[in-house]
Amino acid sequence: MTYPDSVQFLYKLGNEIKSAKLGLERIQAVLSALGNPQREFRVVHVAGTNGKGSTCAMIDAGLRAAGVRTGLFTSPHLIEPTERIQIDGIPVAQGQFLQAFDTVHKAAESVDLDCHPTYFETVTAMAFWLFRELRVHTAVVEVGLGGRLDATNVVQPALTVITAIDFDHETYLGNSIEAIAVEKAGILKLHVPAVFARQRPEAEKVLNVRAAELNVRVQRAGEFLVQDLELSAGGSSFSIVGISSGIGDIVCPLAGEHQVDNAVTAAAALAELGVSPRGIEDTRWPGRMEHISPNPDVILDGAHNPAGARALARYLERFYAREADGGEPRRKRWIIYGAMRDKSIEEIAGILFPLADELIFTAPESSRALRPAALVELAGRGRTAANMRAALDLVQKEARAEDVIVITGSLFLVGEARAASYNRSSWPFSGAWS
Repeated sequence: MTYPDSVQFLYKLGNEIKSAKLGLERIQAVLSALGNPQREFRVVHVAGTNGKGSTCAMIDAGLRAAGVRTGLFTSPHLIEPTERIQIDGIPVAQGQFLQAFDTVHKAAESVDLDCHPTYFETVTAMAFWLFRELRVHTAVVEVGLGGRLDATNVVQPALTVITAIDFDHETYLGNSIEAIAVEKAGILKLHVPAVFARQRPEAEKVLNVRAAELNVRVQRAGEFLVQDLELSAGGSSFSIVGISSGIGDIVCPLAGEHQVDNAVTAAAALAELGVSPRGIEDTRWPGRMEHISPNPDVILDGAHNPAGARALARYLERFYAREADGGEPRRKRWIIYGAMRDKSIEEIAGILFPLADELIFTAPESSRALRPAALVELAGRGRTAANMRAALDLVQKEARAEDVIVITGSLFLVGEARAASYNRSSWPFSGAWS
């Protein structure tokens, strides 16, 4: 079997959300057959609705800056599945991915299961096996869906982290913040310390009750004082009072005001691990308010739920006012948008679409994608493009150097745009990221 064969096998297992089978029995059986690799390294386990991937990336960067050999497990990927499993900040090689797949697939066939492990269960087991084989010291592990019954919840962590809880995946997690918080709180473990990001009151109450039941010592990032905050289009800098003395300034290279809360949460987690948060400045987290091309500015952001859309809206209003400095020329905001049918499209539309001077609707290459024509009907305006290539060509013909082009919605769409930016011959904008 080749690497492409392994990827196709995984894809045929079904979409990792739609085909999710919440429960720990299959992953526990497979990991047992592999000798329980998840017990061979220290784990930081991170759940939440928004910001958990960014927070994971910041914790990983801080640990690496301190000389710790790290593993990072996140989802979804933007271009290649290898992105999900990183060692010391670098995605594993295709050969390593294939070896892990073969090993886990054989283990799955050797045990009595009700079905083959799902896409996410399989890749989770692959990550844990690789972390053991490649002698990782600390793995930062992002929850896939929820927490309590997520495949990653077989670890015995040294620290748990819960980022901001909001609405998403209500079909699986519940239709109230309280119900969703119960699922996220499922990663808390007896006597294992935790860090909580700033939370909505109804979520905070649920988390606090569960933490008390498990005798968990909690660092609440929302209680720390942020001073000397400076925000720019490319990130932020600030100092924190309340974590420990002598931290000094923290530089967060991820754009968006919401990333300040994520950086504070990551800094609290690193301090809990005895590591300086200064390494956060080395964080890279593609596809999240990522600038990939100037003149015009091209920004990728996977704002796939209402909270993400609100964060993107605040960012555009702050840094991309329609009037450029001096009032002229008028700066256009272009939004290229594509989404999956199972998302809160109407709410996201109400947040983002009014901010756009020009709306281009397209669809990522997925059977779950919403038709562009349906998005035009919802918005009451806009143009359609059959795919990302066509959308980029359309905008390239009309956008000016002072404009901003935001490609957003599904992370699948963002991944397609980012893949196009790698290929100079297919990337229509000057100054392309490389």
